[in-house]
Amino acid sequence: MREDAALVLFSGGQDSATCLAWALERFAHVETIGFDYGQRHRVELEVREGFRVRLLRENAGRAARLGEDHLLALDALRAVSDTALTRDTEIAMQADGLPNTFVPGRNLLFLTFAAALAYRRGLKHLVAGMCETDYSGYPDCRDDTLKALQVAINLGMERRFVLHTPLMWRDKAATWGLAARLGGAALVEAIREDTHSCYLGDRSKLHDWGYGCGSCPACELRRNGWERWRLTTG
Repeated sequence: MREDAALVLFSGGQDSATCLAWALERFAHVETIGFDYGQRHRVELEVREGFRVRLLRENAGRAARLGEDHLLALDALRAVSDTALTRDTEIAMQADGLPNTFVPGRNLLFLTFAAALAYRRGLKHLVAGMCETDYSGYPDCRDDTLKALQVAINLGMERRFVLHTPLMWRDKAATWGLAARLGGAALVEAIREDTHSCYLGDRSKLHDWGYGCGSCPACELRRNGWERWRLTTG
């Protein structure tokens, strides 16, 4: 297992794109993995390669570090779920206090499959963009959940994977700031223009903070974070 190699869960959204840049600063070899689970905003998968290419074009030093991209089909997740991310239904709060954009088991499955791939590829580090500072209350984004999952994966595979969640205690403003520190204005622009986080998959308009419908929870978080970050940068 390579101690200097990582696998980044790269959905094509802002958070995972920032995590990819973070990993490229720290590890000698970085691969990416995405999941097609029948998500309503499947456009996030379509922008992934463009962002990877732009990263390399704007920083040739990353070329030697960025390795293969992997895309796995997990359409069974759509079959067993009934959510606003896997069905054409209105986004709303549920009786349990969670938004219906919560896809039960999604991150648990993502990380388990990522670890299985990392096992085969000999990659020690797993990097994911989960966060419980600016988030919708998803229980599979919480630090306690992910620490427990790391233990379970390591026991079940007899490996010592290290799970990194660099955004766990950062809000969206701090995430924009991290991108600026990692890659300056070029990386911020790449994230604005070549990633997608809108739950409705709307890429009809480019806002200051990126593409999106402007009203779904993901767009609201991204916009509010952008505005708070811009206030701190003048």
